[in-house]
Amino acid sequence: MLGNGGGGDGGTGPAPTEVSQALTAWDHERALTQDLMDVVSSATNLNRAYKRVKANAGSAGVDGMTVDDLLGWIAVNREALIASLLDGSYRPQPVRGVRIPKPGGGERQLGIPTVVDRLVQQASAQALEPILDPSLSGSSFGFRPGRSAHDALHQAWTYVADGYEIVVDLEKFFDRIIHNILMARLARRIGDKRLLRIVRRFLQAGMMQDGVCIERQEGTPQGGPLSPMLANLLLDNLDKELERRGHRFCRYADDCNIYVRSQAAGERVMASVTAFLENRLKLKVNQQKSAVAPVGERQFLGHRLGKQGTLGIGRKSLARAKDKLRAITRRNRGISLGRMIEAVNQFATGWVTYYRNAQCQSVLGELDQWVRRKLRYVKLKQCKQPATITKFLKRNGVKDRPARQVASSGKGWWRLSSTEQAKRAMPVWWFNDLGLIEMAKYHAALNTVGNRRGT
Repeated sequence: MLGNGGGGDGGTGPAPTEVSQALTAWDHERALTQDLMDVVSSATNLNRAYKRVKANAGSAGVDGMTVDDLLGWIAVNREALIASLLDGSYRPQPVRGVRIPKPGGGERQLGIPTVVDRLVQQASAQALEPILDPSLSGSSFGFRPGRSAHDALHQAWTYVADGYEIVVDLEKFFDRIIHNILMARLARRIGDKRLLRIVRRFLQAGMMQDGVCIERQEGTPQGGPLSPMLANLLLDNLDKELERRGHRFCRYADDCNIYVRSQAAGERVMASVTAFLENRLKLKVNQQKSAVAPVGERQFLGHRLGKQGTLGIGRKSLARAKDKLRAITRRNRGISLGRMIEAVNQFATGWVTYYRNAQCQSVLGELDQWVRRKLRYVKLKQCKQPATITKFLKRNGVKDRPARQVASSGKGWWRLSSTEQAKRAMPVWWFNDLGLIEMAKYHAALNTVGNRRGT
């Protein structure tokens, strides 16, 4: 398999004998990619890359340049950029280090490249993808053209439906990689040393954190367009090893599920695959997040797989959704109820669409009720004064005495939001008139349309 590589252009010098022998299978392809940087730097490719970077938006890097500034920069620096790519002198700037909260607590470190570096990464990825992607495993679904999380879930569903109800769940094992291993893997396929050199520079670009630039000797530039492709390239070694062993598995980025029939078999697979990842690919398996368990106890791509292959919404995913909705409906946001409902709809439609194949009508019905109570809570709080609350309730069909009872109550706003008076004044149809979608009905409609289309 792969060695650590050596020096040379792009850091892809002599490798062990096994790699040298394997290279002969790719000699023809490497010969065809000697001038790949010409494709990367072509006007057509760079224009495509610009449109993609513009569409993805994102934050500025260490230089402060925004995506909106990029077109003006290109107009002035286009020829110099192309020249630096063609002569191999292009050098990325350090990535901007940012920490974002993890759903389960703690923080995740991300590196945000400058928008110019994102442009070059995207252009490079577009040139590499037609060469690298076709040879990747059919059980790899993450960040690949024509493949999605739903495809991965469908394949996992078929395994569980066939009786493979124990999952070896390997998670988050791509936080650290040895650059030489990845570059040796890439050099087996790509012959243009200019492109290899620039990819290595992207890998090694320092991280600017709190005014200090820290050199990087391992890891991939998370947050950049190249990272997913490089991850898939290296982890294809894992995929091919699992295929060689005859395992049933699905991998989405660094989340890999292997399906077996018994706990004992799962423990054996976990031990052997962990050894392969750590000894052969030098990747560290996250023991805290990985486990061997019945499929119903684990979560894959936000879903819970039940026996016979049924799909549901994972508990952690539901908790994160409620956290997001809780933030949207925070009472002190200082926005109107109408704008708040628009924000709820924007999140809910995308979230429900993602879970369109899950059996979750009752869960969504309960979530709808909870959201309406949150919005009743906000509306009552926005009324503020007892007289205003009384007037609102009476105008919406509540009789005078019950309306005054609520308005003068010493109960908290959350308790008041569940009173019969609040429900009568703000029933389901009232929220429908304001444009609030019902997630359960939206989910049912998605499935009805899907059934009509035969999907």
